[in-house]
Amino acid sequence: MAENVTIARPYAEAAFKLAEGAGALGPWSEALDRMAFAASDERMKTCINDPKLGADKLAELFIGIVGGSFDDAQKNFVHVLIENERLQVLPEIRDLFVVRKNEHEGVLDAEIVSAFPLDDAALKTLTEQLEARFKAKLSVSVSVDPELIGGVTITIGDDVIDASVRGKLANMAAALKN
Repeated sequence: MAENVTIARPYAEAAFKLAEGAGALGPWSEALDRMAFAASDERMKTCINDPKLGADKLAELFIGIVGGSFDDAQKNFVHVLIENERLQVLPEIRDLFVVRKNEHEGVLDAEIVSAFPLDDAALKTLTEQLEARFKAKLSVSVSVDPELIGGVTITIGDDVIDASVRGKLANMAAALKN
């Protein structure tokens, strides 16, 4: 995995520079999402690894399967990936591109783990409070972990906010032992 990230980094940076220069970070992000999804499919992996399939045919097949509208720069990017045998690292390219895009736009990733599913209103309120606290726009992902018993844990960068019942019980247990 670490090797794939190392291989993907210059391609992600090149895609970011192309997208930024064209003022098209959003469309590039969407296109890379579709490309990464297609490149992860087992049938596409078979095609990618088929030595009988030429670069032009593979590019035509790949772009056709990915769908959506591709501009010339995106088509050229696909051709470069194929020529350098790098289609298989598209998921890592997409991930690195999103990190770079979020840094550029001042967006932080927030992971919220809740003991119970959060309704839309609660999630919106929590997100607004966190954005005010961190003074940044957040890209929020939510998951449910019943082992928390109640409450939430929030991870934003290196900051962890543990407002769960499990966390409070662990703190009490540690205090009682001391």
